Parts: sequence; structure tokens; C-alpha cells
Amino acid sequence: MLKQVAEGVLIHESEFCQSNAVVVQGRAGVLLIDPGVLGDEMACIANDLSGSGQTVMAGFSTHPHWDHLLWHAGLGAAPRYGTARCAATVRDRLPDARAKARVAEQLIPPDITEQVPLDLLGLITGLPAETARIPWDGPQVRIIEHQAHAPGHAALLIEERGVLVAGDMLSDVLIPMLDLNGTADAVEDYLGALRLLEGAAGDVDVLVPGHGSVGGADQVRARIDQDRAYVHALRDARVPSDPRVGPSAKSGWEWVSGVHERQVAHVAIVKRD
Repeated sequence: MLKQVAEGVLIHESEFCQSNAVVVQGRAGVLLIDPGVLGDEMACIANDLSGSGQTVMAGFSTHPHWDHLLWHAGLGAAPRYGTARCAATVRDRLPDARAKARVAEQLIPPDITEQVPLDLLGLITGLPAETARIPWDGPQVRIIEHQAHAPGHAALLIEERGVLVAGDMLSDVLIPMLDLNGTADAVEDYLGALRLLEGAAGDVDVLVPGHGSVGGADQVRARIDQDRAYVHALRDARVPSDPRVGPSAKSGWEWVSGVHERQVAHVAIVKRD
């Protein structure tokens, strides 16, 4: 069920990793950001929109990871966008049906594989490089592109509504997850992205992470500070004081500590080399 978090902005939280789909209402329909993971949940969004007389005018994927590239036939055939670099990465990683099959085999947890619709996976159009706003008939949505977490990752600022859609950053359950297969300096990429988000966050009242709880204005600064502290600790080979990893991790999210350990090992190897 869709829940309103700001005027004209609603979310649907998935059972899978607290993934947040975001609906932005426009004049003639809605913009749907990272529409979800499980097929029945996306069908529910489609039914909720249809029941209120709204259609999907455009979609947007914040970054090229499988759980942000999904779609459902019930949502219609609206154009689906991403940044140019995001779309290029999708083309490289998903060139054919065999690549989509590998997503199901290697990336999707086996207990939900049958519930994830892959027919429309990754069918996004890259916006021209340096595009500042999503082209659609609704509130202006500013694109804040960076290279943290994944190539061509974009946070979205719905300025009129005071809402920051952060993609896979600023989560209360996930630590900063670096793009370990990206550029040579994944740590600096992440710190640079946090600076960009910090610069855009002055008038933000609502923060919507890709995974985790929606936060108010007080949480924007707190989560930026928390993520920066984690990345600094990672860079400096210190043990982070972060409740998202270790014994204090939220129940069901203990696997995040494994992500942390892999990042520690990666950063150590980069430093040594």
C-alpha cells in the first residue's frame, strides 16, 4: 500500500530489504522511482495508482543494480530513465537473455527468485550526460549524479516537496556500500558523493533511502555524518563505531557485517598496492 511522506510524494516499502519505491504525483500522472522488487508488490502499486485514476508517465532507476532496474507490465509502457552512465552500465551487464538468467542464478536470493519479474529488467533510456532534471510533466526533480556505490548513481531532489530520494545511500540499516569494481579510489568517490548530497540537503524535510526507514529533516544531517564517519574509519583502518554493523546490528541485517569485512579487506589491498 502506498503511504504519503510529503505532499504529492508516496512510497511503497518492499518486504525485500526494506526497498522503497517512490511515487511523485504530477499533473497528468506520476513519476515512479525504483519501482520495487517483488512482482505482487509492483502489481499492488499499479492497482493503487489505477484505483485513484493515475497512470505512470515516467520511471527512473537510481542506479544499475538489479533490484532498482525492475518493472511490471501493469505499470504500463512509460519511458524509463537513468543517467547516461547508468544506462551504459546496464547495456554492458545485461546484453542478452543469458545475462538476465545469470542475475536470477547469482544475484537474487533463491527464496524470492520466483517472485521477481525479470522480463522487463533494465529497459531504461539514458538521459543525455549532464541532464539536470528528469523530463516529465510534474514537479521538478533535480538529478544529483555521482559515482558512489554504482556507476552513474543518482540521488533525486524534489525541490518543491522538500524530498531527497537518496538511492542506496543514507540508510539507517545499510552501511555505505562502496563500488569495489569501479574506479581506483572508491573511498574518495563515496566521500565526494556525500559532499554533493550535503550541498543539496539544506531545504530537505524528508529523506527516502533506497533501503530502510524514511527520515525527517533531522535525519538528513545525522545520516550524512554517520556515513562519512564510517567511510573515514574504513579509509583509516579503524574499527567503526556504527550500530549498523557488529552485535548491535538490526535483527535480520546481520549480513551487513559481512559486507563491512569485505570492504575492509578491499581497502587494505588497495593501500598495500
